[in-house]
Amino acid sequence: MNFNALADDPEDTQHSLAERAAAASRSTWVSVVVNIVLTIAQISAGILSKSQGLIADGIHSLSDLVADFVVLFASHHSKKDADEGHPYGHQRFENAASLVLGVLLLVVGVGMLWSAVLKLQSPDSVEKVHIAALWVVGVALVAKELLFRYMLTVAKRVKSSMLVANAWHARSDAASSLVVGLGIIGNLAGYPILDPIAALIVGFMVAKMGWEFGWDALHDLMDRSANDEEVEAIRRTLMDTPGVSDVHDVRTRKMGDMIVVDAHLEVDANITVEAGHDIAVEARQRVLQRHRVLNLMTHVDPWHRPDLDHAAPVAPPPA
Repeated sequence: MNFNALADDPEDTQHSLAERAAAASRSTWVSVVVNIVLTIAQISAGILSKSQGLIADGIHSLSDLVADFVVLFASHHSKKDADEGHPYGHQRFENAASLVLGVLLLVVGVGMLWSAVLKLQSPDSVEKVHIAALWVVGVALVAKELLFRYMLTVAKRVKSSMLVANAWHARSDAASSLVVGLGIIGNLAGYPILDPIAALIVGFMVAKMGWEFGWDALHDLMDRSANDEEVEAIRRTLMDTPGVSDVHDVRTRKMGDMIVVDAHLEVDANITVEAGHDIAVEARQRVLQRHRVLNLMTHVDPWHRPDLDHAAPVAPPPA
């Protein structure tokens, strides 16, 4: 799953930082309430019904709860205005939070795997699960799936990869509940070993998602460029600006869910410096209005004229 693959039009009008922060806060607090209830219910029921799978699922819900508070923390800090120490703003708090969430999922998943493996090494110690565990899993599955759909809708509306990731965290929990439910059914049918096997599968799912999520966030922190479709949309906007004859060297890098862009604009070589500057300003304003671009740095080149930026390197004189 590519957590940054938002289905929205790349040229859609951007949402303000305040709108994004409000959406993140509102949806995340809903998730907090759901995960508190599920964590208490699943772990308690897992202990009473002797289901390792249900306990593992409850721990997964607990990791969701911790993740929710990380999202709230990042959302609060990412909306701060630019300052002297952070001239481009604080949007990368979202990327950092995404990396923390990925590491959290990976650690939780590895812990689940280890616990399940220890249980499988002593199959005689696996006890029969009480049927009440199955009812708890069913309620948890429905709650998590509904939570996922709600959070993903909000995330796509405001184009927040951090919220998309948190939504898929909820979906992974729903998938894990399904696996746990199948394990409990197998246990009740006379195959007790299926309950710890379900816990093992859940641990693998959580660890895999944590790895993919953390790796994706790490690339964003290393100035990964925007996707090709969005870069091409920005280039078209620049080309449509009156006075721009061509565009080259368009470079992008992610800044939270925003983008920082550098571009070279080719204009008529015979116009004044002031006219070239005005064209560059118009091009910048168009891009900022139409795209999720935090800042655009433009460089003006003469159209169909040689320029020092692209001149062949001069060979050093012979010794």
